[in-house]
Amino acid sequence: MSMDNALKRISPPPRIGGEGQGEGEKSFTPHPILLPSRGEGEQIDATDRRLIVATQEGLPRVSRPYHAIAEKLGISADEVMARLQRMLDNGVIRRIGAVPNHYALGYQANGMSVWNVPDDRIRELGQKIGELDFVSHCYHRPRHLPDWPYNLFAMVHGRDRAEVETKVALIAELLGQADHGHTVLYSTRILKKTGLRLGS
Repeated sequence: MSMDNALKRISPPPRIGGEGQGEGEKSFTPHPILLPSRGEGEQIDATDRRLIVATQEGLPRVSRPYHAIAEKLGISADEVMARLQRMLDNGVIRRIGAVPNHYALGYQANGMSVWNVPDDRIRELGQKIGELDFVSHCYHRPRHLPDWPYNLFAMVHGRDRAEVETKVALIAELLGQADHGHTVLYSTRILKKTGLRLGS
């Protein structure tokens, strides 16, 4: 994933393992986020494909999800974890993480703040915004002049619009003179979030 396109701070890939956290909350579903294979040496075999298909709708919300997947596929839990880790390491799977339902968590206002900032500072400013606790993701996007001057998008969640506006004001303060204009686009409904899906 290029920093030019996704500027949210990137931590090292999670290590697979550590089961036994108990049942997951209904507002979170752990998902492997898939990317197409990027070249030779990173191809998937038939078992990898079965594993991807078995997990692409989310990991089972049980205390030992990798064991549940292993039983379904007829392989060991150790093999499930090793295969997922290998696919994380080589980029076939981008990450495994929780996909929150912000509405279920009480965040009813979800605003995509869009910013007009200098192109030559996009990485620097995007990184600063992405490190804010209240920004879930931050992206560099092309302008479409003259109608659309914005080139940096940052998703902000709040319990109401007033909270979102307060947080957006903090971003504006952080950007200072680099903020050449911004606005907030509010979501009106939540759609099902899915990544790349493979057929079975």
